[in-house]
Amino acid sequence: MAEPASGRVWTSQGKPMEDLPDAAVLATRLKNTLIQYHSLEDDKWRVAKKMKDVTIWRKPSEEFNGYLFKAQGVIDDVVNSVIDHIRPGPCRLDWDSLMTSLDILEYFEENCCVMRYTTAGQLWNIISPREFVDFSYTVDYKEGLLSCGISLDWSEKRSEFVRGYNHPCGWFCVPLKDSPNRSLLTGYIQTDLRGMIPQSAVDTAMASTLINFYGPAGLKASS
Repeated sequence: MAEPASGRVWTSQGKPMEDLPDAAVLATRLKNTLIQYHSLEDDKWRVAKKMKDVTIWRKPSEEFNGYLFKAQGVIDDVVNSVIDHIRPGPCRLDWDSLMTSLDILEYFEENCCVMRYTTAGQLWNIISPREFVDFSYTVDYKEGLLSCGISLDWSEKRSEFVRGYNHPCGWFCVPLKDSPNRSLLTGYIQTDLRGMIPQSAVDTAMASTLINFYGPAGLKASS
């Protein structure tokens, strides 16, 4: 996959898109950050939750006063299909019950866009519905793919949602060496939900959400 085109990004109305950084520079920086996370030694992580074939780890984030979570598990599907169900597009809404809407605000290249999405309330609505505006980039990685993103400071807000913020996050997906029709999926997530939420509630919700991401109601339902 090619790098996104460089230069100032413009909306379909011919106006500059707020203060968005150069798309190519942002994509490269984001990819390199995720590869750095993926290269961290095992002793940097602490197990947060484990269930069958899925493990969730965490470590203090260097981006905000919260945790960087790592998730890893096997999906019974090929790499391209798995990533198609994670990156922005119609497949994501087909299975992700936590996501209530997804709109592409601007395309730069086929593999690079700005999206706005909303999520449902969690923990009996202790965590109210959230809205995110993210830069998303998908690129080749070794024998598989990396789909990554980061939130943008987008001024337009809707009163019915709390605006959350995703610090650099992403999903590495590679075929299993002994079973190429199955994929090893490893994710790195560090989401600042903002609002008046106890950090303990955020940590509980995040670990459970990532476990469910791989489960029968998550990606496995789409494979």
